[in-house]
Amino acid sequence: MPNVSIVTDSCASIPENLLKKLNIHWVPYYIHQGGKVLRDLTTIKREEFYQWLPTLQVLPQTASPGPGDYVKTYERLIQEGANEIVSIHMTSKGSGAYQAAIAASKMILEKFPNLRLEVIDTLNVSLCQGWMAIEAAREALKGASFEAVVERVKSIMPRAQMLQTAETLKYLYMGGRIGKAKHLLAGMLNIKPIIGMEDGIIVALGQTRTFKRVYQCMIEIIEENVGPKGKIKIAYVHAAAAEEVEKLKEMVEERLTCVESFIAELSPALGVHTGPGTVGVCYYPVLEG
Repeated sequence: MPNVSIVTDSCASIPENLLKKLNIHWVPYYIHQGGKVLRDLTTIKREEFYQWLPTLQVLPQTASPGPGDYVKTYERLIQEGANEIVSIHMTSKGSGAYQAAIAASKMILEKFPNLRLEVIDTLNVSLCQGWMAIEAAREALKGASFEAVVERVKSIMPRAQMLQTAETLKYLYMGGRIGKAKHLLAGMLNIKPIIGMEDGIIVALGQTRTFKRVYQCMIEIIEENVGPKGKIKIAYVHAAAAEEVEKLKEMVEERLTCVESFIAELSPALGVHTGPGTVGVCYYPVLEG
């Protein structure tokens, strides 16, 4: 077990092989549909969920893990020998997970005052949050100090960027997660939007009429950020859109230097708000080397 344990949640959408390989611990979100209470990636899996979602008349509600969920995870890690934990969460402006983890940290530190515990609001989501957990876990596995692991996360925070498009914005709208991108709604059935995150809030970055053109726009945005052939680490994300995400991957890797990449499907708790057909990237520029 590394000196520093890394905790995140299911909305980070980190592929299972990386969770296992890097010893990343995660806490599932809740999905409420009528009288059903489901746990993200635990009692509802991706394939089943994305077949089910379009058949519903009323959008499921999501809820972040509560303080008790995080307390249980922290206590389990302590029982396994952890005395340092870095807990990495999606934007506090779109979810209560960070606040729940802060409340949990106060409870757990009363019981275990010698524990070192840092709770981080990434002001981001999806695999941007996921990259921070991945890189933190890699540092921890190398034996890095608690301070170095925290610094690694904070160094990625201002660089990580999500770019995403969808067949429709109706899921973001119905779920109340559309933020400053509301003005796109007028034409949401006829456009392919590009949305991103700024200061922890979903914003509109552009729009066009076809997926191919929206992918080109995404690449242009990345190139503006990192320069032609700029080095990036990138996750290609999708929701029940495996063929489309492969097209985006091919276009990106013709133009940019991807020092690490992988494809990941969004967790159901995120998919509630994006809907099937979502395609995008979560990346950050590589400065070292």
